[in-house]
Amino acid sequence: MKHDWEIEGWREIRHGRLLLGGVDAGSLAEREGTPLFVFSERRIRGNVHRLTEAARSAFKRTKLCYAAKANSLSAVLRAVRTAGADIEVNSGGELYKALHCGFLPEQIVFNGVSKTDEEIGLAAGRGIYAINVDSLYELEQIARVSRRLGRRANVTLRMVPEIGTRSHIGLQTALLTSKFGMSPEHLPEAIRFALDEPSALRLAGVHIHVGSQTPDPGPYIDAFSAMWRHLVSVYEETGFIFGHINLGGGVPVRYLYDGSALSLPKKEREMLEAELDTGETLRQAVSGIDRLASDQVNSTLREKVELVLEPGRSVIADAGVLLTRIRNIKHRPETGETWLMVDAGYELLLSMTNYKWYYHMVAAERTGEPHTARYKVAGPLCDSGDVYFDIEGKGRLPDYRLLPEAMKPGDVLALLNAGAYTMSQMTAYNGRPLPAAVMVTMNHHPELIRRRDTFEDLLLNEV
Repeated sequence: MKHDWEIEGWREIRHGRLLLGGVDAGSLAEREGTPLFVFSERRIRGNVHRLTEAARSAFKRTKLCYAAKANSLSAVLRAVRTAGADIEVNSGGELYKALHCGFLPEQIVFNGVSKTDEEIGLAAGRGIYAINVDSLYELEQIARVSRRLGRRANVTLRMVPEIGTRSHIGLQTALLTSKFGMSPEHLPEAIRFALDEPSALRLAGVHIHVGSQTPDPGPYIDAFSAMWRHLVSVYEETGFIFGHINLGGGVPVRYLYDGSALSLPKKEREMLEAELDTGETLRQAVSGIDRLASDQVNSTLREKVELVLEPGRSVIADAGVLLTRIRNIKHRPETGETWLMVDAGYELLLSMTNYKWYYHMVAAERTGEPHTARYKVAGPLCDSGDVYFDIEGKGRLPDYRLLPEAMKPGDVLALLNAGAYTMSQMTAYNGRPLPAAVMVTMNHHPELIRRRDTFEDLLLNEV
């Protein structure tokens, strides 16, 4: 029986074991050690192509910019670029890595709420596609830096239009209570300021990002309509046409499989099981512009305006697997529970503690066996919150993890959909060296793309 988490050519069960791109997961763990991240070049490219085709089926002029914050490993960035995507960065460091990995300035969008003069100078000096502006203060800052450099920066105004979603509250970014974007009432002033500074600023577009893991099309439709109304208003008043509208990212990824984690509340399950049709969502959004302007105005704008998307999670999440080994086992006679202690904790899966995020778990070397035995699974950190189950009584993680009977130390577990917001957020907490990473190439060859840190690396940069 095929499991619904299997992905042809990537995550498959053969002879009862987990294969990753045709490579045995247990053998990889034996060769490279654990914890170990494994990525699929084929899946990354496939996700980029799928999202691009879906977007262009709704809006012909579409630019797909991978959100580097989801995973900025150089090998991942190169796979994204080779697949034909552009990139969105959130710091001078991510901008540096994007350029280092071969992205051209016109392929780069720069987000962020606290940009430094140095970061703005690097972006403006290179002439990147757009700097997404977070406030009136930042717009003036960009103008000042650009004048000093004698350059003209491409700027996009990030709006926060009070659009809520059914995602985790910490992942919602279009609310007035969030730290992102400028208030709608400041937008006219920002537009006037940018148009009055033609030597330092080029007003390139408007931007709304509703948040991550958004399970419904409604927020995207509302965001698209909000930006289109501004395009229409500015065009009808001044004749000026923005170069693009940026709808951000946040396309959800399915994390729950096989009817697992039945103890989760309905809201959590719906968010973690979400599978949004990107093409259909955008087609609904685009169809709504008919009521916002005349056919002539809409036709003119559609001819000139580019749609920018910033997917991150939906490109890299299901292209990554984390392999971890059971190092210890203990039984609690008082509760009848069996505990499995593994070598990967929340130092590698920060979302697990920040948002109580769920990663589906399978036994890599016994994948074909029934996963019906209940275990308490915990990480190696000296922290009571370093567990893979709910300890708060709020039901945002399952009470147990389901694995085959008689699991033992030495067995390898695989955490699925662990490609996004894991390696980019990992830390060396408790003095645990950061793990290695492998990329399974298009020809099914596992290549080391990040070496495992050593104890000596823990001293790096200390004086």
